[in-house]
Amino acid sequence: MALLLKNAHVIDPQVGLNEVADIAIRDGKIVEVGQGLSIEKGVEKDLAGKIVVPGLVDMHVHLREPGFEQKEDIASGTRAAAHGGFTAVCCMPNTKPVTDNATAVEFIQARASAVGKCRVHVAGACSQGLKGETLSEMGDMVAHGAVAFTDDGRGVQDAGMMRRVMDYGSMFDRVIMSHCQDEALVGDGQVNEGIASTRLGMLGWPAEGEELQIARDIALCRLTGCPLHIQHLTTARGLDLVRAAKEEGLPVTCEVTPHHLFLNEWSIGDDYNTFLKVNPPLRTPEDCNALIDGVVDGTVDAIVTDHAPHTAWEKNCEFEIAPFGMIGLETSLALVLTNLVDPGHLSWERAIELMSVNPRAILRVERVAIEPGSTADLTVIDPEVEWTVDAADFLSKATNSGFIGEELKGRATDVFVGGYATLEDGAIAE
Repeated sequence: MALLLKNAHVIDPQVGLNEVADIAIRDGKIVEVGQGLSIEKGVEKDLAGKIVVPGLVDMHVHLREPGFEQKEDIASGTRAAAHGGFTAVCCMPNTKPVTDNATAVEFIQARASAVGKCRVHVAGACSQGLKGETLSEMGDMVAHGAVAFTDDGRGVQDAGMMRRVMDYGSMFDRVIMSHCQDEALVGDGQVNEGIASTRLGMLGWPAEGEELQIARDIALCRLTGCPLHIQHLTTARGLDLVRAAKEEGLPVTCEVTPHHLFLNEWSIGDDYNTFLKVNPPLRTPEDCNALIDGVVDGTVDAIVTDHAPHTAWEKNCEFEIAPFGMIGLETSLALVLTNLVDPGHLSWERAIELMSVNPRAILRVERVAIEPGSTADLTVIDPEVEWTVDAADFLSKATNSGFIGEELKGRATDVFVGGYATLEDGAIAE
């Protein structure tokens, strides 16, 4: 198959591109980038006014399959990902059964190959059954394609156990992605401890419940040399811990979510909207501002969604009973463009690093760049389109978004995975 993308504004900080150019693609690879290109026996697509970037990657997604297909499955989750502009996702292991062995990794890969609309990288569990007691079959999972390890959803509570996990991660050169939550301190916390918990009459979730494990895992990174990635970081002090670790030269990275950047504890009003119940909880406005500063100054390495779909009936209940989590695949790009890029707080190049370049580097998967020889995983964006977040437009099975009704600017229109369109003019390519 041959494809020529004409007149696009091409941006890729990896190769110093920020100009209008054509991109010629053949057999899934980029063969030429330049002006006035032509291609024989192929399809041409005029992208005048659009921006083309290396395909976006969301390195923190819950696809829910196997075991929780009523919430989401690989087919619906990857359709939502493509709709949001993503060419790849990394799925978390808190499925049922848990993704803690090679058979589970192979199942997800096979399903993604059969029904997926984007690439699916698999993160294996650190411990068997996510119980934090016995090591999972890490080596076997690496041999069968696992790209990272995490007990996301609760995190490894025992420091000795986490040390063993990181020893093995170092051995296999795989990043350990840490869900930092001291369960003994967090307890049954529902919202950020302080003004929010007092105002809402809810059990508090102290910031220290996150920060203590960030500090612990950075110390274990120093001890073992294992690459460490802090998941869904939410506090200013936690960010300072990561910043100090980076200055020390430790292999520590971190991620933030759009809901922790653009929503805060005051977003939860008297209606007790359960869509805003997330783990970790929404923090203070000061924390949000600190995280945005970290995004701008380079301390934060990736913006992820922590896409956590739930059924309507699960969320339509008392706040204390509802599960934690919100979806984000179909709004993440637009939220970053609307709140950071369009106002001039963040350059396009930096946004691409956060949502495309760095996630691939952290996961140690194939580099994608807009240059000859690279795999043609590309995201096409209309930076001017204005739209309102509407649950009826979601391709995810779930609608538990905290941004419904938000007016946003910018959206993916086309997605190419290996040169083949999975999103065309805003619609999933069948």
